[in-house]
Amino acid sequence: MAVSKPVVPPRVPCQRCPLRQRPSFRDFSADELEFVSRFKVSETPAEPGMAIMVEGERNPSLYTVLSGWGFRYKILEDGRRQILNYVLPGDMIGLQGNVMLEMQHSVEALTRMTLCTFERERFPNLFRNHPSLAFDITWIAAREESMLDEHLLSVGRRSAQERAAYLLAFLHARADATMGADGHARQLPLTQQHVADTLGLSLVHTNKTLRKLMDQGLVRWLDRGCEIVNPEGLYRVAGWHPPEEGHRPFI
Repeated sequence: MAVSKPVVPPRVPCQRCPLRQRPSFRDFSADELEFVSRFKVSETPAEPGMAIMVEGERNPSLYTVLSGWGFRYKILEDGRRQILNYVLPGDMIGLQGNVMLEMQHSVEALTRMTLCTFERERFPNLFRNHPSLAFDITWIAAREESMLDEHLLSVGRRSAQERAAYLLAFLHARADATMGADGHARQLPLTQQHVADTLGLSLVHTNKTLRKLMDQGLVRWLDRGCEIVNPEGLYRVAGWHPPEEGHRPFI
C-alpha cells in the first residue's frame, strides 16, 4: 500500500469550488469563503490504494474530499479488516486527530481522489473567529455519528440481504447528493471484498447475498463495481429511506 502523498499547490480556488455548485451543500458567506480560501494550503492527489491516514499515526493535515471515493477502516492483528464508512466529496478526513491526537482508524483511497489540504495547527482559528464554521464542524461530526449508528444497527440486526441492500442504497443516496449531476450516483466503485469487509460477512456469503439482489433486478455487478438499477427496491428490502438533510455544510 502506498503511503506517500504528493502535495501540489491549490489548482481549484475556493471561489470556484465545484462543490459549491451542488444543491445539497450550503453556500459560504463572503467572510467564510475568504477564511477557507486562506485555510486551504494545498491539494493532495491520491491514487487507488493509497493510505491517506494510518491508525496510530499523527498527521499534521486535515482534508476535505474534493473528488473521488475513499473509506475508513480498522484492522485486527490477524489482518481481518472492518470498513467503517466511506468518504465522498465534501466529507472531512482527520477531524478525529484533533481530539485523540493519534488517528484511531485508517483511511484509504478507493478511487483516484483529490483532497483539499488544511494545516491542523491553524484549526483553532476557525473556532475563535468563525462560530458559524465551528457549528458546521459540529454538524459534520454529529452526522458521522448518526451514520455509524445506522451501520451498527444494520450489522447487528438486519439480515444479510437487508444489510447488503442497506449498504448499496446508503451509498447510492450519498453519491446522488454529492455527484448526481455528473451521472456517477448509479455506479458504486466497490468490489465484493469491500462489501464483505463492510458487512462483516465472508466473501462467499457476500457473493450469494448480492446474487439475490441481482436476481431481483435491483443491482447489476460489473467488473469495476456495482450499478444501482432500482434504488427504491433497495430501500424496500433494507427497510430504510434516506433522511432529509437539507443543505449540508462542508469546509
